Amino acid sequence: MIEITPEIVLADDEISERFIRAAGPGGQNVNKVSTAVELRFDVRRSPSLPNDVAIRLMKLAGRRLTQDGILVLVAMTHRTQDRNRADALERLMDLIRKAAEPPPPPRKRTRPTLASKARRLEGKVKRGGVKVLRGKVRSED
Repeated sequence: MIEITPEIVLADDEISERFIRAAGPGGQNVNKVSTAVELRFDVRRSPSLPNDVAIRLMKLAGRRLTQDGILVLVAMTHRTQDRNRADALERLMDLIRKAAEPPPPPRKRTRPTLASKARRLEGKVKRGGVKVLRGKVRSED
């Protein structure tokens, strides 16, 4: 069991891992050992996630989500399988925690106060006065 939040706990069988060869430079080791981890989590069919959290998670996942609703995370930054596995699992947990946060309520529209309207108009008049003084100098003869 993997505890994400006090309310959300994932079963171990909901997450599948596949080890693949990491891309990029790395010498002989990279061609022989499958250290990269491809973690898969079925968001749509997960009984552990509440519906609203699953919907927010699918939006957060973006391109990492397949058409079948499976979240795919690939970790290949570390040299060992264990560290890559822990990295991928931590990224999954962070995504689910972020999705578990309820969205903020919509902003209530307010009207400007009378004093703020007066300050705005006073500033405009002052600025206009400065701009008038920048005009051409006229001789008064």
